[in-house]
Amino acid sequence: MQETGLLAERTDEQLLAAHIDGEAGAFPELLERYRNELLHFLIRFLGSRAAAEDVFQDTFLQIHLVAETFDTSRRFKPWLYTISANKARDYHRKQKRRAAASLSAPIGGDGEDTEFIDLIASETDSPETPITDQEQAQRVKQVVDDLPPHYREILLLNYFQKLSYNQIADSLDIPLGTVKSRLHSAVACFADTWKLHENDEKETEQTP
Repeated sequence: MQETGLLAERTDEQLLAAHIDGEAGAFPELLERYRNELLHFLIRFLGSRAAAEDVFQDTFLQIHLVAETFDTSRRFKPWLYTISANKARDYHRKQKRRAAASLSAPIGGDGEDTEFIDLIASETDSPETPITDQEQAQRVKQVVDDLPPHYREILLLNYFQKLSYNQIADSLDIPLGTVKSRLHSAVACFADTWKLHENDEKETEQTP
């Protein structure tokens, strides 16, 4: 128990260095530290929990295999998201013959379909949440899902994962200027798509 506590107090970079040195428990601690955060990102980006779990496992397998190449004077998180984003794009390429799963697509079967609502972490939902908040969250899911993949990706990294411009540039392997211009375009695209959804809803309400 004491060892677990000591591991929990270490930085990501220290844990990876300990893993490279062969310390038991360091890598599992690092994996668990990012399980929820990275899985939620991948679910939002890929639109499928099963796909997200596969890519999550592939990401940490890759980290395990190439851990010794990491410069521990740099931050671990951008490197993690670089690998994860690459794995997610690889998954998309492999699935290009299939339509991308919608973040709000029905799942299940036999007349018992439910909506896929993982954009907002499920543990944040509660009976006390106002219905208006739930409706707005659902609309956000739909709008994000409608964005082109490169816009959806950069919005998730910046607004949901709170990565800085420099960290996003490292993660996506693009120039800093491209990050800023792409993020600006993504926000504008989100705003336009949001308005389209609002107009569609108004037209639906006015239809007798």
